[in-house]
Amino acid sequence: MGAKLILVLGGARGGKSSYAEGLAQELGASDVLYVATAEARDEEMDARITAHQAGRPQGWRTLEAPSLVRIPLADTARGARVVLIDCLTLLTSNAMLSGEAEPNSEEAEASVEAEVDALLGAVADSEGTWIVVTNEVGLGLVPATPLGRAYRDALGRANQRLAARADEVVLMIAGLPLRLK
Repeated sequence: MGAKLILVLGGARGGKSSYAEGLAQELGASDVLYVATAEARDEEMDARITAHQAGRPQGWRTLEAPSLVRIPLADTARGARVVLIDCLTLLTSNAMLSGEAEPNSEEAEASVEAEVDALLGAVADSEGTWIVVTNEVGLGLVPATPLGRAYRDALGRANQRLAARADEVVLMIAGLPLRLK
């Protein structure tokens, strides 16, 4: 049968994570693998991560994965009814700022593409439902810096790739889901 892929996107504080977590709970109950891509690089981010962790249902497994390329994601996810990745936005940032390439270079863009390849490969090699949370960053102002523009472009292309493969795409606006696909 193959895996089902659901992409949940929207702006900051638009309700993406809450919606995705509710959907994961509905579809997977306690059989959920939560793939957290954030890294605590400062106190504020550490507090955000702690709040996210505290809000997850008991029984969910958590995989801290700032990069999907470096882990056997398909093996780790095998058998999970639902895999929730929160979020592609930070995964893209992590890839671009990993230090392996200049952040706004073709190599950085290739790192982002490799992360998306790893994700799509894991989905293709599995069963169950995959829910991916991501920000839609193309609706706002054009970023003032070359790095900001490179990031917006890389995430936009990554979102397009996932949306093309996704079985469902949900745009969250002010906490309300709008089904695009």
